[in-house]
Amino acid sequence: MRSQPDNPSPSSSGSGSRSKAPKLHRGLQARHLRMIAIGGSIGTGLFVAAGASISQAGPGGAMLAYMVIGLMVYFLMTSLGEMAAFMPVSGSFAAYGAKFVDEGFGFAIGWNYWYSWAVTIAVELVAAQLVMHYWFPKIPGVWWSALFLTLIFALNALSVRGFGEAEYWFALIKVVTVIAFIGVGVLMIFGIMQGGPSNGFENFTIKDAPFVGGWASMLGVAMIAGFSFQGTEMIGVAAGEAENPSTTIPRAVKQIFWRILLFYVLAIFVIGMIIPYTDPNLLKSDVTDIGVSPFTLVFRHAGLAFAAGVMNAVILTAVLSAGNSGMYASTRMLYNLAVEGRAPKLFAKVSAGGVPLNALYATTAVGALCFLTSLYGDQTMYLWLLNLSGMAGFITWLGIAISHYRFRKGFLKQGYRLEQLPYRAKLFPFGPILAAVLCSVVTVGQDYQAFLAAKIDWVGVAATYIGLPLFFVVWFGYAIVRKSRLVRYEDMEIAPWVERHAKSQFGTASSESHAGYMNAQPKVAPDA
Repeated sequence: MRSQPDNPSPSSSGSGSRSKAPKLHRGLQARHLRMIAIGGSIGTGLFVAAGASISQAGPGGAMLAYMVIGLMVYFLMTSLGEMAAFMPVSGSFAAYGAKFVDEGFGFAIGWNYWYSWAVTIAVELVAAQLVMHYWFPKIPGVWWSALFLTLIFALNALSVRGFGEAEYWFALIKVVTVIAFIGVGVLMIFGIMQGGPSNGFENFTIKDAPFVGGWASMLGVAMIAGFSFQGTEMIGVAAGEAENPSTTIPRAVKQIFWRILLFYVLAIFVIGMIIPYTDPNLLKSDVTDIGVSPFTLVFRHAGLAFAAGVMNAVILTAVLSAGNSGMYASTRMLYNLAVEGRAPKLFAKVSAGGVPLNALYATTAVGALCFLTSLYGDQTMYLWLLNLSGMAGFITWLGIAISHYRFRKGFLKQGYRLEQLPYRAKLFPFGPILAAVLCSVVTVGQDYQAFLAAKIDWVGVAATYIGLPLFFVVWFGYAIVRKSRLVRYEDMEIAPWVERHAKSQFGTASSESHAGYMNAQPKVAPDA
């Protein structure tokens, strides 16, 4: 199916040279969207950090913490799905924050998200050279980082379809690995594969298991789980270049969440059944020593001698996937900020292939500069940049919940019916409210252990939480300079989008001012 160009908003299309200017292309199919979301959330957080989660809270505590955070992410994704299916723009939650909360709020969300993923590119470049050191210890790591940055740039510079295909196969490798791991683990649990007879639920009952360390440990694991699930919101960014988003977005949202949650919970269950939480190797899990990855440990228990090499390759794939996704998400966010007049207009320029190259150049440069800070001195600046970006994902999630709450209120306040939404999130307003509360707890609790110590490390606390006050400074600074205010329900930009969906259902919105989003006639999706 031929992809059509993207328009940032129904009211933004013009005539003449403006209408002929290149725009984003809708080249992402449903399978790409599913894998983009899955690939964004399954990575080193599962392959490496799952061991530390079990060691800290026990198998039961780790599973419960991931399920609670998974519930929060479910409501966030259904909230995002409702808005993205209704208003599929590349700026996603930054655009929704500006249109449904306050312009300054959307401005801060957008720049916060762009920066966080630009820094994440640097983080993945550091991780990539550590992974490659396993095979090529004598080759300088910076060479590998330069090679992978070039590869990630090239994948994003060609076309959105090129990015989507690369991410599809990166994610598929991770999915196959997790399924194989769970399958091998189940065979071991039932004593069918090598590793000795099954011990049943012994590892769930030894010492303090299954819940170790009480609520404090579970809160700590919830922080790990929160970071692990970050990336699922990328489906909202991808909505701006998705084919027929009114149907593909709801379908992807409903399918991906349960798959991701089952992958995490079942993987942790398998690890907990086979490896006791007291095993010191679980606590040592790190990309610098793939031999102690919980996945490697389980595969070795099964007698698979090549496990370390295979898992190293899988983790390299996860690292490249995260860098590839981060480059895409941050580039599109910067592009949308420019389209909306919240960033220099030069970043809104799009190539004939539908790629915002200037935004891509800027993002690549920032990612490379952040990476260079990791090579000099004691890495103090790099660690501060990393901490500054760590809070960004949770702030974005909180912004999604707030934006959806106000969007739904405004939609009904303007007299529209829920049946007019292409997709409806369940359990409103309970869903976004619960998600906002849980997200706030996770955000505030990032470094809770520092406050329990005999002497508080205020420098460490400042490094952890610096992103939160900075977000409010950017928000209120914009509000003061631009004199923006909370958007009234009656003034929200909803009517043009309702009109667009109504026209598209009758096949009349293919090339008018509301075009650029639909490649096929949409159908209203049922509740999740």
